[in-house]
Amino acid sequence: MAGLAKLLYQRLQPRDKPNLRGTMRRITLALALLSASTVSALAQQPQGYRLGTGLPVPRYVSLKSDRVNLREGPSKDHRTAWVFQRAGLPVEIIAEYETWRRIRDAEGTEGWVLHSLLSGRRTALVMPWAKGEADPVDLLDRADSKGGVVAKLQPGVIANIKGCDGKWCRVLIVMDGARDLDGYLQQEKLWGVYPNETVE
Repeated sequence: MAGLAKLLYQRLQPRDKPNLRGTMRRITLALALLSASTVSALAQQPQGYRLGTGLPVPRYVSLKSDRVNLREGPSKDHRTAWVFQRAGLPVEIIAEYETWRRIRDAEGTEGWVLHSLLSGRRTALVMPWAKGEADPVDLLDRADSKGGVVAKLQPGVIANIKGCDGKWCRVLIVMDGARDLDGYLQQEKLWGVYPNETVE
């Protein structure tokens, strides 16, 4: 009996013995890789990152107020880096953290604002990249380059988006003390809508 036990013990050594060291090494390596990728992903977001709304990011919105503080981080403890003073200005949400939104304006300035200072109302800037160099942009009476000219718009004018089909947008220009202007602009001449985006 003792001889049989000794024979079985010899047969299990070392050929049939499970390679626990190799298995543990593979498990440790897999966990290390998983940890590294998780840390890398979290490093790109603020600490405790949590998606605020589930809406697509990035997306365009507009400023709700005439005074919006742009902060360096997602809390009121962070320094105000800039103050926007133009209600209706289009901005792009590029990140979310709880009730804070990281936004970018047409000039590329970025920072954090409270979500309550933003509106889902869609607006756009007429050719902000042109500044004072370009000729005025024709606001047309139909979505056709041969349409009649309703008005000539300077670069930087804010347009309220009524709808876009991917090539043309119907817009409303609010005029102080005068009748509002309603017409069409080519989508590529607007900052505040994505190329080929449809807005209803």
